[in-house]
Amino acid sequence: MSVVAAIAKSIIPNTILPRVEAPVSFYDLQFLDINGDLRSMQEFKGKHLLIVNTASKCGFTYQYEGLQELYKTYKEDLEIIGFPCNQFKKQEPAGNDQIAEFCELQFGVKFPMASKIDVKGDNVHPVYNWLTKKEQNGILSSEVEWNFQKYWIDDIGALRAVVYTNVKPNGKKFLKLAEELINEK
Repeated sequence: MSVVAAIAKSIIPNTILPRVEAPVSFYDLQFLDINGDLRSMQEFKGKHLLIVNTASKCGFTYQYEGLQELYKTYKEDLEIIGFPCNQFKKQEPAGNDQIAEFCELQFGVKFPMASKIDVKGDNVHPVYNWLTKKEQNGILSSEVEWNFQKYWIDDIGALRAVVYTNVKPNGKKFLKLAEELINEK
């Protein structure tokens, strides 16, 4: 077993992963934004990126507020992309237009939002395929367990953290992780 494989097997969720080169470049991935425009992850090269699966009828929907605070505080170094998903108890039944309006009116969301996608299963979106498959990201296979699970991609396109739903994006634990990753040299 390689050193990286041994490390990956012992990963504790919500901690920083070692930086490894991914077999598949994160920057080759694309997604449709909430307005239906094609976007490339290449646009975000050189910045840290937080990918979050979202839902507007979830007990954790309040995390939009914390995500927006995080975005406002760290927008020079960090981008956030919300990926709406209806796979967890059908908690995102709305269409893209209604999702965009809800996020703007209820939480003042200014960070990019993607069109609604699947984060697991037969129709998993390529971004989430990369996030959850070690064969793609080079470090860790994981499963999206619920809405508002967070994936941190560093400024060179390496998966660095998987943060579960119960960790608030504006809470002390997450802010410590964010500071460490952003200030890492």
